[in-house]
Amino acid sequence: MTTRVIQLVPEEFYHVYNRGTDKRVIFLDLADYNRFIELLFLSNSEHSIKVADIKKSKHSVFDFDRGENLVAIGAYCLMPNHFHLLITPTVDEGISIFMGKLCTSYAMYFNKRYKRTGSLFQGTFRSEYAASDEYLKYLYAYIHLNPVKLIDKNWKEEGIQDSDKAFSFAHNYEFSSLMDYLEVSRPANSIINPTVFPKYFPAAVSMKKEILEWLNFKDEIPGVP
Repeated sequence: MTTRVIQLVPEEFYHVYNRGTDKRVIFLDLADYNRFIELLFLSNSEHSIKVADIKKSKHSVFDFDRGENLVAIGAYCLMPNHFHLLITPTVDEGISIFMGKLCTSYAMYFNKRYKRTGSLFQGTFRSEYAASDEYLKYLYAYIHLNPVKLIDKNWKEEGIQDSDKAFSFAHNYEFSSLMDYLEVSRPANSIINPTVFPKYFPAAVSMKKEILEWLNFKDEIPGVP
């Protein structure tokens, strides 16, 4: 288990991520992605909430009144064997509590569905402190451009061949928050809370400009794989 060496405190911003144990795939189909996305919303609460109970009531998960949140999520992306979050705690120990609920709930769902036992994730979650304004802004591009690896795994090292195609793929990748910043209306809009983050992208056009600039950047982009 990884030892945490940074304090996760309110009013500071963090890149939080984890992957499947032994780099195994943790999202096998659409239902898995959708369950994790629902849990991103429901786990962000001081209350204990069960997805099954909400679905029995036939109400949308994203219409549920969660009460007070534990964290604010600024960006997220799910990849086949890992996920990324840009996050800030809104209460003491908010990130640790939220991540514990999120990962435990998803692992229980996954193990039950696929009739498996044991750990699903590679130890505890990992986190990096966004120590500068420049790095914090960069994380929006880093997180939202992860899906481009699915169509061009070496684009960071070798440069992108078709930035319009790559942008379109990232834009339409439904398992990240880029759609929300590009003003696509969907129930999952309520997962993120940009209001507590710096106003780097006041409109969709500013986010698109940022993403395209990074796609056309020719050197390898720094960051956490």
